[in-house]
Amino acid sequence: MTAPSEEFRCEFADREDLIAYLKAQFPEAAARDDRVSPIRGGRRAADAAMKRLDPVDYAASRNYLSGTVTRLSPYLRYGVVGMAELRDAILHRAGRKGVATKLLNELGWRDYFQRRYAQIGNGVWQDQGRLGTGYAPDEYGEELPEDIATGTTGLACIDAFSVQLRTIGYLHNHARLWLAAYLVHWRRVRWQTGARWFLGHLLDGDPASNNLNWQWVAGALGHRPYVFTRENLEQYIEGAYCAGCPLYGRCPFEGSHADHAARLFRPEPGLPTGGAR
Repeated sequence: MTAPSEEFRCEFADREDLIAYLKAQFPEAAARDDRVSPIRGGRRAADAAMKRLDPVDYAASRNYLSGTVTRLSPYLRYGVVGMAELRDAILHRAGRKGVATKLLNELGWRDYFQRRYAQIGNGVWQDQGRLGTGYAPDEYGEELPEDIATGTTGLACIDAFSVQLRTIGYLHNHARLWLAAYLVHWRRVRWQTGARWFLGHLLDGDPASNNLNWQWVAGALGHRPYVFTRENLEQYIEGAYCAGCPLYGRCPFEGSHADHAARLFRPEPGLPTGGAR
C-alpha cells in the first residue's frame, strides 16, 4: 500500500471531506474497494455506545443476531476506549457485579487473547496445537473460494454474512463463527486464509482476537472443532435467511452435531468432536 503523501490532516469540514481525503491518500486501497462503512469512529460515537450498555439484556440475548450487543469492539481495537474504562462502565450500568458477569466474562476473553498475543507474537498465525479435525494442515486449501468471497454460494446465510463483512466491516460474533466453520470444515480451507480475509475487512479486526478465535473454530486451540446445525443457526437468526434460501431443503447444515462430526472429521481415539461451543 502506498504511504500517504503528506502528514495527516486532523480537521475536516464533514465526514464526506474526510472520506475524500483518505481515498486521495490511499489510492491503491480505494481502487481495490472504495466502500465506506456506516459505522462512525471517534470518541463521541464510543461514548454513545457505552451509554447504551445493557448487561442484563446482553446476557439474555447476545447469541441472537438481533440481540443486544455492545458494538464497542472497533473502539477497543483502536484504543478509543480502554479495557479498564469499559469494565468500569459495565459495572456502573449494571449496578452490581452479578448482573454484569456474562459481559465481563466476554471482556475477559478479549484480555486473555491480547495477553496470549503478547507472549507468542506471530505465533498466532501458527497452529497452537494439533488440529482436532483429524486432518493435517496441508490437507486444507490455501485460496479463499470465489463464491464465498463474493457472497454467491447460494446459501442465504453465508452470502449475507459475506456481504455484511465486506460492506459494513462488522459481523455479529455468532455470524463470525458460522462463516468460519463453513469455510474451514465444509469447504476445508485453512483457517489462516479466513483469518486474513476477516482482517482485511473487519473494523475491529486484530490478530489476537481474530486469529485465536479462528484457531478455536478449526480445533487448533483446544482440539475440539466448532460445528453448528441448521436448527441451531435458524434459532439464533430467528428465521431471517432460511425460509427464503434457494437451498432450503438441501442445506449442508442439516443434521445433528454427531452427523457433521462423522461427515466432516476423521475420528481419533479419545478425541471429542462434533459439539457446538
